[in-house]
Amino acid sequence: MPLMETSLYQQQIDLYYRKLRYTDTRFKRYLSSKINWKPRLIGIEGARGVGKTTLMLQTIKEQCSNPDEALYLSLDDLWFKSNSLMDLVDYAYARGMSRLFLDEVHRFPDWAQTLKTLYDGYPDLKIVYTSSSLLNVDHSVGDLSRRQTLYRLDGMSFREYLALEGIQYMEPTALPDLLNDHIGIAMEITSRFKILPLFERYCQQGYYPFYRDADEDYLQRLQEVVRTVIDVDIPSVEEISYPTLQKAKTLLMVIAERVPLTPNVSDLFRSIETSRDLGLKLLNLLDKAGILALFSNKPKNYKNLTLPGKIFLNNTNLMWALSPQVDVGCLRETFFLNQLSNSHKVSMPEKGDFRVDNRWLFEVGGKNKKFNQIADIKDSYLAVDDIEIGYGNRIPLWMFGLLY
Repeated sequence: MPLMETSLYQQQIDLYYRKLRYTDTRFKRYLSSKINWKPRLIGIEGARGVGKTTLMLQTIKEQCSNPDEALYLSLDDLWFKSNSLMDLVDYAYARGMSRLFLDEVHRFPDWAQTLKTLYDGYPDLKIVYTSSSLLNVDHSVGDLSRRQTLYRLDGMSFREYLALEGIQYMEPTALPDLLNDHIGIAMEITSRFKILPLFERYCQQGYYPFYRDADEDYLQRLQEVVRTVIDVDIPSVEEISYPTLQKAKTLLMVIAERVPLTPNVSDLFRSIETSRDLGLKLLNLLDKAGILALFSNKPKNYKNLTLPGKIFLNNTNLMWALSPQVDVGCLRETFFLNQLSNSHKVSMPEKGDFRVDNRWLFEVGGKNKKFNQIADIKDSYLAVDDIEIGYGNRIPLWMFGLLY
């Protein structure tokens, strides 16, 4: 192999070494312990900024005794515009690489066919890749569904935030256990530290792990993440024009000013001068990207788009970054919906605020919230803000951040 080509490949390998060297393994996300690492092809999807890259690098650092057993590549690197991924993989494979970690695959042309080619062409190679949640991986070209195991990584829970801050590590609490023993759990936790100031801080900056590096620039960095999603990630998976991307930004800001929004088709889409079909498409793209949370009494269906019953921003941190004024009532509902949606089915009920797993009914509010709307309904609860410990079916809102 020519010396110049070897040098080019070594650039990417050296970049991988540098990233690995500075990867901290002391705190690991909830998904790390849930992934079965045995399958040959593993996909990890999620919104931008939730920590997919760090998860992969931590896995290499903990599971590979020799860094050369693995190779991490970010496919949004400009290097791949003029150099061959397949040649680089072949170079590393010939030198002992047995685990390939590919980041940002949605930024790579013909990504699905490339993964299939790698899977079929290297029968003893294990491949882990990350993608934007915008991708329809299960229905992708190349029939990956028969070959892969797919996982989703969400942003940090309040429980993870407490662990990352070094305040307290605790195992996730299952929802039935929380409902049955919330008083005992809350008494144990609140005997050690004041929980409400930490919960308030988390709601403002704690959902995306990069808050620790960004510090006081966090909300500005979060705005930049949103712009990147719209300007870069969406065009990488959808054929979409520049004027339409500008409409998506306008739509987002209109919603951010009014959340939680009960949308009126005519008013909403007229405000961005677009058709119903295109407006619905933009709403669903922003939902899949983890910027909006479309809330309805029906399961999401990205093939047959319908107008949701309510529209929220995906998480409370986005409210602080995008909304001109944060409404405390909306913030509470956004937190509840965001944390429960990780592993539960949350839908809009006829009475109350949230129906969970078609069983439990919840109203969300402040410490003076009453049972008026859901009185005498079986399995109904209040998720109450501004209290450390609840009683009966009144459960502190912060405790719903302990579920994952």
